[in-house]
Amino acid sequence: MTLVACAGSTDPDRPTVVASTDVWGDIAAAVAGPDATVRSLITDPSADPHSHETSAVESAELSDADLVIYNGGGYDDFAEKAVAGTNKRTVDAFAARVDQSDDNEHVWYDVRTVGVVADGIATQLGELDPDKAGAYAERAKAFKDRLAAVTAITGRLAAERPKTPVLQTEPLAHYLLVAAGLEDVTPDEFQEAVEQETDPAPAAVAATQDLLAGKRVRALIYNAQTQDKITKDLRGTAQNAGIAVVELTETLPDGVDYIQWQTKNAQALATALG
Repeated sequence: MTLVACAGSTDPDRPTVVASTDVWGDIAAAVAGPDATVRSLITDPSADPHSHETSAVESAELSDADLVIYNGGGYDDFAEKAVAGTNKRTVDAFAARVDQSDDNEHVWYDVRTVGVVADGIATQLGELDPDKAGAYAERAKAFKDRLAAVTAITGRLAAERPKTPVLQTEPLAHYLLVAAGLEDVTPDEFQEAVEQETDPAPAAVAATQDLLAGKRVRALIYNAQTQDKITKDLRGTAQNAGIAVVELTETLPDGVDYIQWQTKNAQALATALG
């Protein structure tokens, strides 16, 4: 995967940050501003962080970085393994999650945790570059203030549509649904198989299809980056039943930053629920 600069340019006087994905890279860039160089390893929407293997160039970038930011929780093991046993400065988003009892790895959909991560990045960069510590802290605060655009939508959903049943092709938007007060009724057997990257049993697929065909959910949350015949069939069933389909992704779409992306995701969910 080609490395893509997210902020600043290569400068030996600036701290260098390497992020496992462009999601965390964009968040880091918002905090770093012009005072640090930020690079993201995975920027291709079709790439799977679970199975990514670092190239020699990427390994060197991780080794040379002053700060490495990764998702953790088993999502991007390639980055976690690269820094294991080293004295490298890191920010592990999963380890920083607000609700430590929740083991869903897709923590970039939890804006509370994202805010904690932004503060963690500012702290680490401030220690690396004490003269700019105040600037990093100010940018982290400005970034967190912008997260209110997302929480305003999810808070309204939680107040107006509590316990509304929805279904997911995989538990990607778990934290978004929790914040919105919605109920994910996807059968456990189906979600477990998806999480283990195996084909769900026919009975689990049939039970999931029945929820859609019977119009017992209000929306289908659809991961557009991990499509297969089963998920495409679910989408078709939802569309035939007149159930709204909300497309979400694991990496940033072109031309938007993290705040814009998550605001659009939350608004799409709100629109789907009427």
